[in-house]
Parts: sequence; C-alpha cells; structure tokens
Amino acid sequence: MNKMTGLALGGVVAAILMVLQYAEAQTSYVVGDGTGWRVPQDASTYQNWASDKNFTVGDTLSFIFQTGLHNVIEVSEESYNSCSSANPIGTTYNTGPANVTLNRGGEHYYICSFGNHCNNGQRLAITVSGSSTAFPPATTAPPPPSSSAPSSFHTTVLPFLFLSAFVFIAL
Repeated sequence: MNKMTGLALGGVVAAILMVLQYAEAQTSYVVGDGTGWRVPQDASTYQNWASDKNFTVGDTLSFIFQTGLHNVIEVSEESYNSCSSANPIGTTYNTGPANVTLNRGGEHYYICSFGNHCNNGQRLAITVSGSSTAFPPATTAPPPPSSSAPSSFHTTVLPFLFLSAFVFIAL
C-alpha cells in the first residue's frame, strides 16, 4: 500500500470517528414521551418527565402536538412562573411537531400560550449542561474562543488526526 492510499484511508477513518462521536453525543427527547405536548392530567407531568433526564448542548426536544391546538414558546423564568408569553426568547413554534435544539447551557423554560394551558401544567423547565462533545448546529455560529481556553479544534479534531496518523504509520 502506498503512502497516498494510507493517508486517504487514515482520513476516512478520522471522518468516520468524528461522525460517530457526533451521533453518540446528542440525544433526542420526545417531551412527555407518550403523553406528547398537551394539557396534562397532573400539573407536574412535565417536571416529573424531565427529572431523570440529563440534557446537554446539542440535544433535541421534540414537542409532539396538534397544530392549531398548542404551541411551544421559550420564555424567561419570570414569564414561565407567570405563564406569560409577552417576551418570548427566540422562535415561537406554532406547527407541530416542533423540534428544538438545545444550543446553550443553563436554564430553559417552555410554555404553551393557548388559553390556560400553561396554568394547567403545559410548561417545562429544564437545566441544560453547557458541556457537550457534540458540534453546534450548523445554523448557529460558534462563539469566538477565549484566549485562556483551548479551541474546539484542539479538543475535538486533533485526537482524530492523531489516531489517523497511527493508522497511516501502521499501514
């Protein structure tokens, strides 16, 4: 096997490993599981659902609901507590199902603004871990790296390049 073939094979192995890392790092959640996104029988349904989940940046929440009967709005903690949709954060999802990618760490609050749905328990508060090995969504520009922190290139791509060098040498 010549050097060019070995280099190409090493690059393919590195690319496959990067894709596998990305695929394993993110999780898709159906909010409420079989309940979906609707007015629950018990006001604590969605908090109980979220209580055993470990959400991280890159995960996706799927809100399954019938268009025209519900919506999903991300709001502040204050708006969540008062069930107010006056100051939404980001997109209002009026078409179901709605898929929301968690693109930042911290607290996230979601409500349905139809009628008294929020007051009757159709709301969700979660904590998202700020660390993830997943790459950010393609539509979101990554923040510039701080001078004291290593860049994402060094922490995610370099290990794969190192591995591909071993593959190249072995061939």
